[in-house]
Amino acid sequence: MADTKTIIKSVCIDLFFKKGYFATSVSDIARGSGIQKASIYYHYASKEDLLFHILMSTMNDLTITLEQRLAVVAGVEPRMRAAVRVHVAFHLERQKENFIANAELRGLTAEHHQTIVDMRDQYELIFQDLIRQGTGEGVFADVDVKILSYAILTLCTAGATWYKPDGRLAVDEIADIYENFIVSGLKHGRFDSPAAC
Repeated sequence: MADTKTIIKSVCIDLFFKKGYFATSVSDIARGSGIQKASIYYHYASKEDLLFHILMSTMNDLTITLEQRLAVVAGVEPRMRAAVRVHVAFHLERQKENFIANAELRGLTAEHHQTIVDMRDQYELIFQDLIRQGTGEGVFADVDVKILSYAILTLCTAGATWYKPDGRLAVDEIADIYENFIVSGLKHGRFDSPAAC
């Protein structure tokens, strides 16, 4: 059986996903957790602290999952394919946490906000390094590494807003589509300057 701290966090994930962070009260969380309101503060300093822990653990898990996958894959194209698959699958399989992470960042204090932004920056560097390596080896087209990393991650993250677990396609099938689309674009894309258009 889950401990009280884990139950509170799980209830918060459901409530923040359904109602939003700002519309969820501490009383809602206590009621959903089957505990007294004061008991929440034994485990978490505030509602904002709960949000921070959800976002931090989600970002930690995502980064660890990606690093573990890439550790056993060789070659820049296979590694980019693996990275895209990990990112897409993680955002679909843990849809609620990832939706909250993207929709409720503004609910954090300035210090906590910066912590999450720093974690995201470190994660983005993994994709930027892959793109840079691919362009250096001539596997990918010569592109703006930073902008393309943002485009890829934004595209792959968006699934958390529309995915339906009982929908037409399974997670692996959706990941296939993203993987092939992104790698094809990186390999064959050419970006003309506005003046040349």
